[in-house]
Parts: sequence; structure tokens; C-alpha cells
Amino acid sequence: MIALSSLLASPLVQAEDEFGTISGPLMGQTPPGMTAVPFAPGIVSKAGWELEGVFAPGMQEFYFTLDRGVYEGPDKTGFRPTVVGFRQQHNTWVKFTEFLRTGEVSFSPNGQRMHMAEDYRERQGNGWTERISLGPMFDREDWGIMRLSASAKGTYVFDDYKSKVVRMSEVVNGQRQPPRVMSTVVNSGDMTAHPFIAPDESYLIWDSERETGFGDSDLYISFKLPDGGWGPAINMGEAVNSDKWDAYATVTPDGKYLLFNRGVDDDNKNVDIYWVDASIIDTLRDKQQAP
Repeated sequence: MIALSSLLASPLVQAEDEFGTISGPLMGQTPPGMTAVPFAPGIVSKAGWELEGVFAPGMQEFYFTLDRGVYEGPDKTGFRPTVVGFRQQHNTWVKFTEFLRTGEVSFSPNGQRMHMAEDYRERQGNGWTERISLGPMFDREDWGIMRLSASAKGTYVFDDYKSKVVRMSEVVNGQRQPPRVMSTVVNSGDMTAHPFIAPDESYLIWDSERETGFGDSDLYISFKLPDGGWGPAINMGEAVNSDKWDAYATVTPDGKYLLFNRGVDDDNKNVDIYWVDASIIDTLRDKQQAP
């Protein structure tokens, strides 16, 4: 029997003192338009380090990462990235878990697996199992996985901060295939990282520093071609990217919104979560298909 994580908060408790009362769909937010804006300003996106916002399939849970480090006084602990999870109950969002981040959170399309780099948790009742390793094919000392994204077919796409590349591992005839480095469509420029693969594998989004970009790091997208290859990398444009650090994109499970990180200041000590209408993806797909 796999025990439920001791890091899960039980019973569910409201976090009104820190986040206020949050009611309504989408963490109480008005959906964005075609230009990216901060997500949940004053609630999630504040004057600090908040990033990696992701809704779980079903849109009833939301997770993001903040820094719980203490930098002054006798309890100085320094940088302490912490994942905070909310769950919608009777139209109100309730904080139900908080745990140290060891790998960036993403979800399998069916919502039954929470990926965290080379590990994962399985959904169990109202909580999650303890961390489980993906095994020696991924759990390697010479790799530094930050984010692993999975498609509905079980394809994994993940980064590696040690080698500074993005790799892909597919499932063929029920067998997990050894990861391979993706082509220069993805692995060009510097600091290529944080891939997100669409559940149907129709597109891939990642971030990278490239000479043709808007500034620090930009978000790029590539669409799968009829022959199974990947089309050219397309900068997601000024409606998404800025002259600051733009990274870590994820599309909500309902396919309606794109969430990502943006550095508010030049040294990224203040990072917020931004979001934009995901129909921008269709606009970019049309751009690739145009003669």
C-alpha cells in the first residue's frame, strides 16, 4: 500500500489570511483576451516570486509555486520554492496542500498523474501518493530534469538543465522508448527549457533565448507536420513575449488559456504568472500553414 503524502493538508482549510476569499471559476478571474495579462493580480501574482501556474484536468484544482524562504532574522533559510495547491469547493477555492518543490508540476491529460521531473504521484482519493521514480531511464545523475510534460499517448518531453537540451521519449507497441535529443527546431539558442506538449501531440511549446527574440527568454511553438516531424519554431509574438524573461508555458486542460511566467524586473526576483487566450495558438498555426 502506498501511503498518502504527509505533506498534504488535512482537513481542507481556507487560506483567507494569505490569499483572501476566492470565489468563482478560474480562481475567480475574468478570462484574458488576446494580449497576455497578469493572472490573479494581488492574489497569486504579487510583488514577489510566483510562477508555474497550472490547472489540473477538470479545472477544479490550481497549483503554483512561490518562495517560502526567510531572508532576515534568526530563521533565515534562503530560497525555498514551495508548491501551493487549491481546490474548488462549492464555488470557493480552498488551499488544500503545500509542499516543497522538487521538480515542476505538470499533469497527465487524464489527471491521474502529477509529474514532478523524474518522479510522479498518482491520484488517490482526494490526495496523492508519495513520490514514485520514473526509473533509471529518467532518474539519472547526469541529467537535471526540471519539467516533464506528457501527452495522452504517453509521450514524454522534458528538459535537462545540465545538458541544456530537450528530449522526447515515446511509447511504441506498449514499450517506453529511450529518450532522444530533439532536433534543432527545438534545441537552438540558449537555455532551452520547460517544454509543454499538447495532449494530442499537435504542437509543442518551449522557451529559449535566441538572437531573433524580444529580449531575455521567449516562448516558441512548433506544430506537428503530416509526416510526423515538427514544423519550424515560431516565436509566439509580442502578444505573449516581452523584453523580459518569458517562460514555462502550459495550456489549461480545457484548451482555452495559456499560462506562463514573466519576470517583472531584470534580475527575476519578481516573477508573475501571466495568461492569454489560447486561440492565439490557432492564429500561429495558420501562420505556419500560410503559403
